[in-house]
Amino acid sequence: MAEVSNDLLYELLKKMQTRLDNLETGQTEIKQELVSTRGHMIAIQQDTHNIYGILGRHDERLERIERRQDLREMAERPQQPYDTST
Repeated sequence: MAEVSNDLLYELLKKMQTRLDNLETGQTEIKQELVSTRGHMIAIQQDTHNIYGILGRHDERLERIERRQDLREMAERPQQPYDTST
């Protein structure tokens, strides 16, 4: 069996340290990407919330217009259809 020396152990530990540093760097990059993705998701959620708010306001306006139109139709006398022959 090969003899294990301090130099061999030292080289092995240096390689392990380098690999761990690479793993930590990769982990940091992944964390940054997750933070960025989370920010995009929050922005999308806010945009969706704003769109629902706008649609709600449009729905209210449409209902108000429809109510006013019904009131006006009831108050006006019946009209004859437009005659294109004259």
